[in-house]
Amino acid sequence: MLTIYGRATSVNVQVVMWAVGELGLAHERLDVGGAYGGTDTADYGAMNPMRLVPVLKDGDLTVFESAAILRYLGAAYGDDTFWPRDPRRRAALDQWAEWVKTSLYAAITPVFIALVRTPPSRQDPAVIAAAARALAPLMQMLDARIGQGPWMGGSDFTFADISAGHYLHRYYTLPIERAETPALDAYYARLQERPAYVRHAMISYESLRAKD
Repeated sequence: MLTIYGRATSVNVQVVMWAVGELGLAHERLDVGGAYGGTDTADYGAMNPMRLVPVLKDGDLTVFESAAILRYLGAAYGDDTFWPRDPRRRAALDQWAEWVKTSLYAAITPVFIALVRTPPSRQDPAVIAAAARALAPLMQMLDARIGQGPWMGGSDFTFADISAGHYLHRYYTLPIERAETPALDAYYARLQERPAYVRHAMISYESLRAKD
C-alpha cells in the first residue's frame, strides 16, 4: 500500500492524490505540513531534505516532488493510455506537463497569494489585477493546446491532464477577471465529471486564507 505524506489542502499533494484516485491504488494519506507540522523531524528530513509535501512511500522506495511522484505512479501503475510507453507520444504530453509545473504554476501562484494568503487589509487591487493580467496569456495558451480536446492527449485522459487540471479549481473560484478561454472552460467542466478530481482536487482552500 502507498503512503502519501501531505495535507489535503496542498495543491501539490492534490496532484498525487488525484493520480492515486484515477489509478485506483490502495493508499493512506497522512496529514503533514502546514498547520499539521511534522516536516521538521529528522525522519521527515531523511525522506525529503526540502521538508516540503508531498512525499510518497511505496515499499522501500521514497519519492518527493509532486511531478516526480506523478511520473513514477504513471510508469509503475498506469496503462499505456495514462502513461504512454512510446517515448515520442509521452514527450508530446510531458512537455506540457513540465510547462504547467514551471511557467503556468509560477504565474498563477502570485494571484493565489495576493487574494488568499494576504490579509484583506493588506491586499492591493492593483497588484491583484496585474497578476491576473500576467496569467491571462498563459491560460489562453492552455486553451489553445486543449482545443477541442477532450483531453490533453486528444481522446485519452493521461497523466498530463493531472498536471494541467489540478490547479483549475482554484483558478475558476478566485475572484479575478479571467481571459476568454472557451475550450478550457469546457475542459474544466469535463474534469468535474471525474470522481477522483472532485474528491482530491476540488478541495476548499478557506483554511489557508489569511486573516487580519
